[in-house]
Amino acid sequence: MKEPISIEGYDLLVKEFKFLLEKEKPKVAQEKLVAAAQGDRSENADYHAAKEKLRFIDKRLFYLNSMMQKSQIIDPSLHSHLKVSFGSSVRVLNIDTDEEELYIICGVLESEPEHGLISVHSPLAKAMIGKEVDDEFKVKLPNALKEYEILKIEYKNIFTLKKNIRTQKEFTFH
Repeated sequence: MKEPISIEGYDLLVKEFKFLLEKEKPKVAQEKLVAAAQGDRSENADYHAAKEKLRFIDKRLFYLNSMMQKSQIIDPSLHSHLKVSFGSSVRVLNIDTDEEELYIICGVLESEPEHGLISVHSPLAKAMIGKEVDDEFKVKLPNALKEYEILKIEYKNIFTLKKNIRTQKEFTFH
């Protein structure tokens, strides 16, 4: 199954993949060689640490490669957003509490539910997709059935709203 992702989200995946493959893995492999040259490997903490780091890097590379292959890159700026779709910024009225809430529909790897960036696969996003302004909808959540009304649909770049964007420093394994 293809996973929708924004252009920026995909670029971040590729950036991390290239960094790990071209910079971090060769560096750690060299650390392992230097540690191995120190002698007895059975009690060599540096050797075992480098070996463990390589294992983590390989697992992460496998995961990133899998996610890149599954990705369906979508440019939400090209959509009209007359109806809720991937990349839509949706202001809703919670009918039960009479409070306004803002949600942005994004990919799984881009989601930050605590900041309103919700995965396209979440129950709330699934209930909103295809709806228009003034439409009311219900969504069944684990503890309750909630009712909403769509007040506004627009496009805002997902990455201008994200709070937790991984940097190159966070790509490494300590």
